[in-house]
Amino acid sequence: MQRRSSEAPLPPPRSLALRLLDGVERVGNRLPDPLTLFVALGAAVLLASWLAARAGVSVTHPGTGATVAASNLLSAEGLRRILTGLVPNFAAFPPLGTVLVAMIGIGVAERSGLVAAALRSLVAAVPPSLLTATLVFAGVMSSVASDAGYVVLTPLGALLFAGVGRHPIAGLAAAFAGVSGGFSANLLLTSLDPLLAGLTQPAARLVDPGYTVQPTANYYFMAASVLLVTAVGTVVTSRFVEPRLGPWKGGAAAADAPLGALEPGEKRGLLAAGAAFLLVTGLAAALTLPRGGVLRAPDGAPTPFFESIVPLIFAAFLLPGLAYGIAARTIRSDKDVARMAGETLGTMGPYIVLAFAAAQFVAWFGWSNLGLILAVTGAEVLQALGLDGIALLLGFVAVSAVINLFIGSASAKWAIMAPVFVPMLMLMGYSPEVVQATYRVGDSVTNIVTPLLPYFPIIVAFARKYDPAVGIGTLLSAMLPYSIALAIAWTAMLLLWLGLGIPVGPDVPIHYPPAG
Repeated sequence: MQRRSSEAPLPPPRSLALRLLDGVERVGNRLPDPLTLFVALGAAVLLASWLAARAGVSVTHPGTGATVAASNLLSAEGLRRILTGLVPNFAAFPPLGTVLVAMIGIGVAERSGLVAAALRSLVAAVPPSLLTATLVFAGVMSSVASDAGYVVLTPLGALLFAGVGRHPIAGLAAAFAGVSGGFSANLLLTSLDPLLAGLTQPAARLVDPGYTVQPTANYYFMAASVLLVTAVGTVVTSRFVEPRLGPWKGGAAAADAPLGALEPGEKRGLLAAGAAFLLVTGLAAALTLPRGGVLRAPDGAPTPFFESIVPLIFAAFLLPGLAYGIAARTIRSDKDVARMAGETLGTMGPYIVLAFAAAQFVAWFGWSNLGLILAVTGAEVLQALGLDGIALLLGFVAVSAVINLFIGSASAKWAIMAPVFVPMLMLMGYSPEVVQATYRVGDSVTNIVTPLLPYFPIIVAFARKYDPAVGIGTLLSAMLPYSIALAIAWTAMLLLWLGLGIPVGPDVPIHYPPAG
């Protein structure tokens, strides 16, 4: 029967890719609340540790040669460790202090009106066509401040998109893709570079006792990767994530980033905030840049600076927020400041409870040795396949990506994998620096889809500010296209890079032993 013209047209059929993502979201959101999920995962670890210990599961650590056996957490000793470690696990959970300290400063900056005014100013300065790319690029570059991008940029990405009428979850996803998926890439050297090089060098010396790996070992490749991650993140956001989410219908949170011309008081506030920000950055530079600076170690390394990133971010938001509020007259007394900081931390209650459960799970998983056993077993499987050349590199990327789903720390994984893969691939003709770069690709691409990432719960909490119904499935379905696209594009770039004979870092050979 012919449809009447007054009837609304049927929506166009969704593509197979979008239907698959819808399925991921449905299945993921049928999982229990993240709090319940972490409790269940913790219980599963306890049971798995008992079963693995009873079965005598063990592996040989490739770096030390020691036997690593599954530890039964349901034994008397294990139960004592669980009970005595309950509070320390929570207090020492890495994201907890980072998030809460940073959020005090961010809360004052946001509730004083600084964040909204600054975002409106940014929207006016950045062409709409470059807004997504700017956000992803900022996320990639945030790794110079270690993990701070998770706490700072992901909520600002959502706020920025909401302010221009775009879906805030898409802005959050774009920022998260840059921060997490592009964590290894940067135009500058970050704390990760010397950390990984320090693990690669002793592994390389198992083959060549005099081999030296510099912190700049992967600089060329990782600097070029910034452009790749930015481009992939931009395309995936505009072509997949935003169309699937649909138009933003607004809501209470949309008012957090109002549009429109800045008022005279807001302009005064931004000038004052800018001056305060320059003061903070100038002070940080004065404490760090001189050879004998306060934020330098006795050997001249800027390690104390990297360890002070969170307090510096706290100051970089708090002081400009105070300056803005005083100049714009949104802060009239110290009571306003205390109220703003208190209200911000008040909204973090659900995350704090979630962090308690996540902290126990992460600690128990480490104590059980199950993650270490899985990592070593995966490496042994790849070694046993007898691959060589490009197939071996592809297998190495895949194993690194899979292991990353179980062990979130890049350095912890590399400490396990380097003694196996660096000598093996050196004997296959690849330099240690190339092996390290290959690992960094595989380690990065699944960062954004593993709920075991310590910052995953806070990303869910940020998203629920705009949609209380957001669950793990919603976030996974939004981030999966980034993970797949990055895995394909970044691996292809690596193979092309090596195929063209381009060194991955200054004075770094591709092959071992180097020609000549």
